[in-house]
Amino acid sequence: MSKNMFGLRSVIAVAGVSMLALTACTGPAGGGGGTNNTAGASGGPIVVGTTDKVTFLDPAGSYDNGSFMVMNQIFPFVLNSATGSADPKPDLAESASFTSPTEYTVKLKPGLKWANGTPLDSKDVKFSFDRQLKIKAANGPATLLGNLASVSAPDATTVVFKLKLGNDQTFPQILTSPAGPIVDDTVFSPTKVTDDEAIIAGKSFAGQFSIDTYKKNELIAFKKNPDYKGLLGPAKSDSVTMKYYADSNNMKLDVQKGDIDVAWRSLTATDIDSLKTDNKVKVDVGPGGEIRYIVFNFDTMPFGAKTATPDAAKALAVRQAMANTIDRKAIADQVYKGTYLPLYSYVPAGFTGAVEPLKANYGDGNGAPDVDKAKKALSDAGVTTPVTLNLQYNPDHYGKSSGDEYAAIKAQLEKSGLFKVNLQSTEWVSYSDQRTKDAYPLYQLGWFPDYSDADNYLTPFFSKDNFLKNHYDNPDVQKMISEQLTTTDKTARTKLIEDIQNAEAKDLSTLPLLQGAQVAVSNVAVSGVKDTLDASFKFRLGVLSK
Repeated sequence: MSKNMFGLRSVIAVAGVSMLALTACTGPAGGGGGTNNTAGASGGPIVVGTTDKVTFLDPAGSYDNGSFMVMNQIFPFVLNSATGSADPKPDLAESASFTSPTEYTVKLKPGLKWANGTPLDSKDVKFSFDRQLKIKAANGPATLLGNLASVSAPDATTVVFKLKLGNDQTFPQILTSPAGPIVDDTVFSPTKVTDDEAIIAGKSFAGQFSIDTYKKNELIAFKKNPDYKGLLGPAKSDSVTMKYYADSNNMKLDVQKGDIDVAWRSLTATDIDSLKTDNKVKVDVGPGGEIRYIVFNFDTMPFGAKTATPDAAKALAVRQAMANTIDRKAIADQVYKGTYLPLYSYVPAGFTGAVEPLKANYGDGNGAPDVDKAKKALSDAGVTTPVTLNLQYNPDHYGKSSGDEYAAIKAQLEKSGLFKVNLQSTEWVSYSDQRTKDAYPLYQLGWFPDYSDADNYLTPFFSKDNFLKNHYDNPDVQKMISEQLTTTDKTARTKLIEDIQNAEAKDLSTLPLLQGAQVAVSNVAVSGVKDTLDASFKFRLGVLSK
């Protein structure tokens, strides 16, 4: 059975910054990893900087960009996407196809091994997906596997995925997503998240790289895996070092000095502006699907179900008033200097089925705020103003500019006279844990797509057991989500995707704010940076060389 692709189309090139890579022009002299290497040498060491963070190396325990970036280098997938493409193709697999509407059958390549020497076969694949479903970690990607009923391994090279609903249009893409890394059943626990130290000690790697040195959120030294036989081919560099920064300004200075070769996620809009004028670098832009949004906890937000004064109609009015008040364009222009665009829907522009109901239904109808409309929503519901909002944001995971972004949101809401905002921040490792435990009534999140399909902005967010853990549940929306997954007619599926967004615009379980793109700044010293900016949204160290 063929799979219909509903992918990314003609994203505006300068939409924003979801993944930023800056490549320094490294010379023969100076300090740091970049300048001490021989320029132009094939397979020479590469040093990459980032302000991102690793939560867990275990695919069952994390669902964030910083962790998934590392997983992409060290773990294999049944299916993956080649550089420059979002289409799923065999990685560990020799072949993969639907053998019935509810069965997806994979034949693995024979003779595969982990870096520790143990065989890599169908039992590892079955184990990897079984444990995702069993552990179902609050910050894990198990929600992506909602249509997976069971996995069987009838022999060493055959895996059969049994699906709950037939004709799943996204399942091959799911196998390339954060739910898809395959892990070693002799190293990982079947019932709980395995700690990073055990994974490193067990040498349970089978991607393009293994890990030589690991100091969590300080430094990772990757070493080329000579036994990798997957879709991506051998890594072009023998070694890559990932250096972690607490401050993006230090990372910017290091890439300008040549102390690192590449700076990846995240620099401020001001930094990007200044680096555009640096004649040692060039700017490349790729398709992007990053979004920024506010999550409402339906239990703990004002008038939420578990507050002292629960009232669903008043809670909705608060969400509506915020949607009418926030000026997305001002944030995009003033904070991000146009490197992000205003987002008025749940599926970003460029994806099949994207519509903009938040623009038509809120504010002035054209994207600008309307405070009078916000006042009416609250008044009609009998809400006394100002409403106190406890709003949380993260200062490191989404870049230094998050502080300015949420200061602007606070200022806009309070200027209306309708809200009093208590704004607090928490660093990512704690933030990602606390948000799932009802600690934050309203909070910031960003989203980096797992695969290039509109469903990736719907199923994880609005299913009953969504990864937001915000207690939102609309059976009508759930029904449409299930229908679009299995609808093979392109026009009918697109209509369902549009209908889901229109329904969500009425419920406002989240409030979309901004859409970004992928940006790379580089020169001839390091090649392959632009190749990472494809519609798969995976930053692959294996394509980098100098």
